[in-house]
Amino acid sequence: MIPPMPNDKVYIHEFIDIRGHNRAKYMHHMTANWVPVAIRERNMRCFGVWGTVGSTGRWPEVVNLWELEGWDGLATNFEHEFSHATLQDPSLAEWWAQAAQFRRGGFDRILVPEPWTRTIDELVAAGVRGAVYAHELVTLPPGAGRDYLAALRDEGKGAVEAFGLELIGAFAVAMVHDSECIAIWASPDWQTWARFEAARDHERLEGWHTTLRVLGADWRRTLIVDSPLSPMRIGRQPVESDRRPQDQI
Repeated sequence: MIPPMPNDKVYIHEFIDIRGHNRAKYMHHMTANWVPVAIRERNMRCFGVWGTVGSTGRWPEVVNLWELEGWDGLATNFEHEFSHATLQDPSLAEWWAQAAQFRRGGFDRILVPEPWTRTIDELVAAGVRGAVYAHELVTLPPGAGRDYLAALRDEGKGAVEAFGLELIGAFAVAMVHDSECIAIWASPDWQTWARFEAARDHERLEGWHTTLRVLGADWRRTLIVDSPLSPMRIGRQPVESDRRPQDQI
């Protein structure tokens, strides 16, 4: 078996604030109406579009994760977007106007994956899917991010996956002082996640938690759920035929 190539992509991670009851409309607008354009014009693939479980974090909220062809791909994407006087792609003016009805703003990060983190195509090909995902935003003392990710690979991944979760992404947050990371875990069902949370003092996790304390790591774990057209849910990237009239969203 040929091992996968190291992941050399770069990612855009977004926390999106939703207006009122428009989360379902926004998620459809992003997946069905934007992803086919993003792939065609920017070679930007959707890693996931999820809704935050409000009882575990901010609400109403959507989390988006986009995969680009490395730093050059990210630069090309930004150049495409910001080379106009309006700082907006003119071909997307109508799309932006529609999106503005559903969202009020958000907060984005640029992520660099660990080389062993699978791309979205690799995850889909492997049939990886979660009924729910645990999203961890990890904060560390400046300079400790690399140590955390190495420990996650060598110790944390095995400790957590022993409880039935699967690590689908490990990322360093770029453009900060090596002090933020993101890890995303897939759970096959809600009960598996609940058993993991209930086992926080289990001896299998003791060593990992000790390592986190030594590293000075803090984290906030929230739950997120696939949108109807998120790639790991449907086993592919959304396409033009997934679109439907806006008044039916």
